[in-house]
Parts: sequence; structure tokens; C-alpha cells
Amino acid sequence: MQADLRDPPSVRAALDGADAAVNALSLYVESRDATYQAIHVDGAGRLARAAAEAGLHRLVHISGIGSDARSTSAYIRARGEGEDAVRAVFPGATIVRPSVMFGPEDAFLTTLVGMVRRLPVVPLFGDGSTRLQPVHVEDVAAAVAILLTASDLPAPTYEFGGPEVLSYRALLELVMRHVGRRRPLLPVPFPVWNVLAAAGRLLPNPPLTEGQVALMRQDNVADPGLPGFAALGIDPAPIETELRRRMTQP
Repeated sequence: MQADLRDPPSVRAALDGADAAVNALSLYVESRDATYQAIHVDGAGRLARAAAEAGLHRLVHISGIGSDARSTSAYIRARGEGEDAVRAVFPGATIVRPSVMFGPEDAFLTTLVGMVRRLPVVPLFGDGSTRLQPVHVEDVAAAVAILLTASDLPAPTYEFGGPEVLSYRALLELVMRHVGRRRPLLPVPFPVWNVLAAAGRLLPNPPLTEGQVALMRQDNVADPGLPGFAALGIDPAPIETELRRRMTQP
């Protein structure tokens, strides 16, 4: 059934008879009808409140590594405020923060492969030293399923990352090896990326957003002090698994 986080009756109807809920809704590009505040904060809080009122025993809220209510980035700040809004009305909710996710028809690895294939020179965010811990979406989904069905109450927060931590530069070099293309890597200062993201806001479907640039300014690696895949008995797949799968497709 369909529901809209901005419409309380539809949210309540979707939860009717449910035992648990997962909020996997996210927004990179704002529009007149869908803003970071409306989706990441107000909508997340509305779902959590409805879940509490309906007596659901579990709620998993999917956020992201780096979410911070004190951030100067509107996107990152809204993700952090959304976590706070959920906990305020559903104290037993579980917050899941994955690193950047990859999988079939994703927006991450698909973009990198496309750049390597099409561009004569591939731009880097800064000097390309930002560290990422790419994680397969199916591993995150498996973790969420365990959290929803575990007999014991899960920990308040989990951070999920894949088995490898790679710099953005190393990640692009890995993609190039699998694609069979060698491209020069061009460092691009973050102020230039900020200008490009600001200009992209004039487009109906911008290829780059302020939030994406802000996330690339900081490492996106799971906190070893928080429980992750190991706590749930999951052995996450490396990103090379997905790259090999793509390269063998007709």
C-alpha cells in the first residue's frame, strides 16, 4: 500500500496491523513539495510517533554515517535532526547508519563506472584522500531484517561498512581496473565542487548536490566503537564482488 510521510492518515493506515516498521526514505534533492526538513526531520518524527501510538514493538530508522544535527550542511544536519526526532517519540528505535551503499542499479557505483567509461579525465573530490567503506545494500537489508526479528532489544545505533576502507582515489583506480580503462585523475578543490553543486540547483535533476559534496569532505567509515555487521553475524561482501558481476553481464 502507498503512504506519504507528509500525510499522517496514510502513515497510520500503512502501520495498521504491523508489528514493526523501517524508515528507508531519503532525499538528496529538495523540491517545493519535498524538503530535507519535511522528509528527514518532520516525516521521520511523524512515522516514529505513529509507530509508537500503534504499539509497534520495533522501529528501524535508516540514516547514514556522518549524520550530525550540528553540521553546517543542510542535508547532513537534517539527517542528524531526524535521528533526534525519532528517538524523542520512539525511545526504543534502532538507528542504522550505513556507509555509502552499492548494488544493482545504484546511484553510486553506477556513476563511477559511467565516469570512467565516458570521461577522458576523472575528477577527484579534493585530492581524493577521503576514505569510504562501501557496503552492499543487500547486507544492510539482511542486518535490518535481523534487527527487526531479534528476540533481544537491539542496540540503539549500528554503523555498517563493507570489509574494505578505500580512499576515493583508490576506489576509482579499482573501478578502472575492472572496467579496463585507464584515466588521469584530476584533483578538484572543494570550493569548486561547492560552486558546481550550487549551479546544479537550477536544474530539475542536478547531477551533484550540496549534501553529496559535504559528505565527501569527511571520511565515511563505520565507528569501531559502535556495533556493526560482526555483532549480527554478517560477513559483508566486498565491492569487487559487484564490479565483477557487472563486468560479466552482457
